[in-house]
Amino acid sequence: MLPDKDGSGGCGGGQATSGEDPSVNLFREYLRLRTVHPEPDYDAALKFLDRIAEELGLPMKKIEVCPGRVVSIMTWQGTNPALKSILLNSHTDVVPVYQEHWKYDAFAAVKDAEGNIYARGTQDMKCVTIQYIQAIRRLKAEGKKFTRTIHLMFVPDEEVGGHKGMETFVKLPEFEELNIGFALDEGLANPGEAFTVFYGERNPWWITVHCPGSPGHGSRFVENTAAEKLRSIINSFLDFREKEKHRLNTSECFTLGDVTTVNMTMVKGGVAYNVIPAEMDVSFDLRIPPTVNLQEFEEQIKKWCKEAGEGITYEFAQKHMNQNLTSTDESDPWWNTFSTTCKAMNMTLEKEIFPAATDSRFIRAVGLPAIGFSPMNRTPILLHDHNEYLNEQVFLKGIQVYENLVPALANVPALPCDA
Repeated sequence: MLPDKDGSGGCGGGQATSGEDPSVNLFREYLRLRTVHPEPDYDAALKFLDRIAEELGLPMKKIEVCPGRVVSIMTWQGTNPALKSILLNSHTDVVPVYQEHWKYDAFAAVKDAEGNIYARGTQDMKCVTIQYIQAIRRLKAEGKKFTRTIHLMFVPDEEVGGHKGMETFVKLPEFEELNIGFALDEGLANPGEAFTVFYGERNPWWITVHCPGSPGHGSRFVENTAAEKLRSIINSFLDFREKEKHRLNTSECFTLGDVTTVNMTMVKGGVAYNVIPAEMDVSFDLRIPPTVNLQEFEEQIKKWCKEAGEGITYEFAQKHMNQNLTSTDESDPWWNTFSTTCKAMNMTLEKEIFPAATDSRFIRAVGLPAIGFSPMNRTPILLHDHNEYLNEQVFLKGIQVYENLVPALANVPALPCDA
């Protein structure tokens, strides 16, 4: 059986031309939009979402948070709009691909004989976007109404740090006007039977250490060189990396989100083979769990720099300090509703700290509860990887999950925070 390369005709509610489930058809249509960095086709995504809003009969609001960067929001008003709303958040952009490593065109949304759909964004996170949309479509078609207002939000630039997307938007009055009480955002696939749920994130620190030194001719033993200092810095960071690596999968640290990862990502310096450079730089990507004292950790970095020699400085390209966690205590009404609804669907939940970074960190930073959750079990974790795929049956099951979760959350009774 050959891979199914058709599936055009994105009639979201009606029958798809390929004979496949209309929701799968719509998913594949969305995957074909090349919203890929470094130049995402955001206009195509906005046009697609405008059409969806019209099909659903929901008003669409657009806020240009930075030049060329638009946040789109569809709103389904609740019967008591004074209550705090439910946010269903997703991002429209995807990371680049190395096409030579893919089985199929990464933007063709090819479906193989097993029903696996190959495309950039299948897991991260165009699946969740369409699952939200199709769950809402079904609920509206059934004539359902809910107490709380539901916002479907589609943001740009999450994959490049969110600076021109969510990070800026949460500071604007338009975000405050949404009156959000609880947010759902992306999570990760789980290779087993369980579903992973994320209630916090590690803080990303991107740091560059500048090592100045004495220049000179490449034939001499020059003292106090930049390279010697660089070696000391690299050793300090990578020795710490090795210690954290050994802590992983021990009784103390079960998951990646429990440890600090350190990866050396860039080294710069030098002009010629026979010239000892006057400065060399090294950059690291650090991801620090919320259990770590961030001030003490930076003091450790200062100590490493001092031990390496004179004149060493460092600067951050990114330094997130927020360590807010979303409650997963059963006494919390939001979490209780989420977990109880999942248990009613016979879903096993595994609670973790997210190992990377999502837009949830900006939502939590302004004091709002957010859960990272992508309903993908029995699925290898392939975000940002070659041959990213999602099976159509896993995708379709996810729509049913949101069909249950969204009404439950949107009908949570009035809380003290609603006053």
